Amino acid sequence: MTEISATEADAEQAFALLRLGEAALDAGELNKAREYFASAEQRFADGPVAQRAAAVRGRAVSHLLAGEVRYASHLLEQAIVQLELDERPDPDALLLLHIAAIGPYTDLGAYARAARAAEQALNLAPSATDPALVALMHRSIARTLIVAGRTSEAEASLARAQEIFQRLDLHTDLAHCHWMRGYVHAQDSDLEQAERELRTARDMLAAGNSVLFTVQVEVELADVLRRRGKGPEAERLLQALLDELTPWRGAVHAGGAHRLLGLLAEERGDNEAAEEHYVSALALLERAGAAGDLADICRLLGDLLRRTGRVEAALDAYRTGLGHRAAIGTTTLGPAPADS
Repeated sequence: MTEISATEADAEQAFALLRLGEAALDAGELNKAREYFASAEQRFADGPVAQRAAAVRGRAVSHLLAGEVRYASHLLEQAIVQLELDERPDPDALLLLHIAAIGPYTDLGAYARAARAAEQALNLAPSATDPALVALMHRSIARTLIVAGRTSEAEASLARAQEIFQRLDLHTDLAHCHWMRGYVHAQDSDLEQAERELRTARDMLAAGNSVLFTVQVEVELADVLRRRGKGPEAERLLQALLDELTPWRGAVHAGGAHRLLGLLAEERGDNEAAEEHYVSALALLERAGAAGDLADICRLLGDLLRRTGRVEAALDAYRTGLGHRAAIGTTTLGPAPADS
């Protein structure tokens, strides 16, 4: 019988912990996911920094989903710096970390940093050995292309990602690709296509028991339904989702759900309910530091307060949103500024 060395045993345990962490992320069990990823990172402590990249990325994603966007970006930046200190840094590991940084940077309003991370990823792609990573890169850079107003290029990038994921038979990644395509169409106001892609993503993620990601897609689907004039359907969907989203579990999409419920309340003339939802959304998004979403909700709340005669309170809301930019590709729901 072949003996397994202590180092090999640690590596096997670390890879098992990574898989458990990914499963916990799918289930929305963020604290448990963070523990698994931290344990995997410890198992890799004596190995090359590159081996810790997946664990760091997983930990960062768990913080991102909990609304701790700034800390997520800090973890990734720190890991990238450490990896680049190696004489021959692992290109797959660097690519993974730069890809992972794009989302947090965009959420924080650090659009130049997001674009730079996308550029670094593109430069690393020819050296990558894992085709799934290349597909992930194409999917992730789509958002930076949208922010830059390059929607057709974003679509082409997603088409390349989808082709690779289909070839590799990676169903969850393919579902996320449909999700991003829905996001692109929603930002571009192609609502029929957006609804189709988001429903596909929702069904695929639900079939794979990706609980938290399914709920997040449903918030974006509700946004599209409202904009298509299907307000009652959107509201029923959102009310069913609120218990699944908390300040520590899908915080940015929880803010998005309250934003949508506020818009729906305004549309039926219930300004008091609308204000409550906007204030709830503001608290969630301010804590998360989601810059584009924060600017958008401050505008919506300020406009509501101004229309109801509370000018000073409206000015306070507008001031809170100052310094942040809400434009196409910068918000979770779209497009922004909202065409409500």
